[in-house]
Amino acid sequence: TGASSSSEAEDLVRSVMRNFTDSQPLTSTLNKYVKLLRTAHCFLIFEELGKSDRWLQCLEVFRWMQKQRWYVADNGVYSKLISVMGKQGKTRMAMWLFSEMRNSGCRPDTSVYNSLISAHLHSRDKTKALDKVLWYFEKMKGIERCQPNVVTYNILLRAFAQAKNIEQVNALFKELDGSIISPDVLTYNGVMDAYGKNGMIREMELVLSKMKSAQIKPDVITFNLLIDAYGRRQEFDKMEQVFKSLMHSKEKPTVPTFNSMITNYGKARLRDKADATYQKMIGMGYKPSYVTHESLIVAFGHCDYVSRAREIFDQVIGTDTVKRTSTLNAMLEVYCMNSLHMEAYMLFESSHDTEAFPVDLSTYRILYRAFSKAGMKDLVDKLVMNMDRDGIIPNKKFFLDALGTLGSSTRTVEK
Repeated sequence: TGASSSSEAEDLVRSVMRNFTDSQPLTSTLNKYVKLLRTAHCFLIFEELGKSDRWLQCLEVFRWMQKQRWYVADNGVYSKLISVMGKQGKTRMAMWLFSEMRNSGCRPDTSVYNSLISAHLHSRDKTKALDKVLWYFEKMKGIERCQPNVVTYNILLRAFAQAKNIEQVNALFKELDGSIISPDVLTYNGVMDAYGKNGMIREMELVLSKMKSAQIKPDVITFNLLIDAYGRRQEFDKMEQVFKSLMHSKEKPTVPTFNSMITNYGKARLRDKADATYQKMIGMGYKPSYVTHESLIVAFGHCDYVSRAREIFDQVIGTDTVKRTSTLNAMLEVYCMNSLHMEAYMLFESSHDTEAFPVDLSTYRILYRAFSKAGMKDLVDKLVMNMDRDGIIPNKKFFLDALGTLGSSTRTVEK
């Protein structure tokens, strides 16, 4: 069956991956399995290497593939490699593969362009990336075999939703509506997410109605984005109604469902509801993630319940889970928002000295901003000395963030 052959392929790839060592060339390991390996296996190897940021080895495997008698240059191989490089943020390598593909005689198709668009969206300069992907999108429309499909629109809608570019989301959705392409659940989710993140609840609800009219059933992502959107607007009756609908549907809540509710209850200072949501999550057998713990810490911080936030923080210390900078930062933020600057500095010092939590520039930024705003020069000086000792050199943005806070607080006073 298909399932067993897939399982056999995965077993073979695991065996190959175990034999990859730094001491011998990768190609010698591949040569050992030369009678068994085919394109499908190489795809799986690309995936595994990509997960551990070994993109140069992906290219070695690709070069090895090209020398095999069974290798046929096709769009699938290039599309997969471009996708792997994109996920690793290697946009230039993805573009090189695209030109390499054309040189090998392959003609790009829609899936290759989709991979290339996704690759650009992983780059750091998002503004430049969004301009570039629109250029590719227009180019696709002019090539018969590269016409945008629903996947293309979904990739673009999600990207512009994340960039909060409502105008472009509207334009894409309108264009899709007037085409022969049928939107799917991902399309509607992308558009609703854009509206939800911008607080455009009425528009979001209209898209939801449209989705229901098209007889497309919501998935858990639909429920989660609705819960998050209503929660952000503190429309808790609607948020709770969506949660009830989710509980009665074939879908099941996910950990992010609860995290969102805890966060938004916390911002509204609804301490009991935030805690009840956490208890419900535990009661239903869900294992909290580090985001859950951080959401709870910050939620209790908003509710002036610092002791409970510290209890959650201490629970994290007591577990064997990976200690994250973001968790320490959450607790420091709670102390600072409650004007407990000395407690924040003591926690920072103990975490730093015992290496209980990793400290980075983001930690220093939170404290520098809070101490500067509170006019605590002694603590600012101590912080700068610590940064110097750690060899952390603050960049321009670091100081602009702190000065921006001071500037805004000064302007508020002047009014």
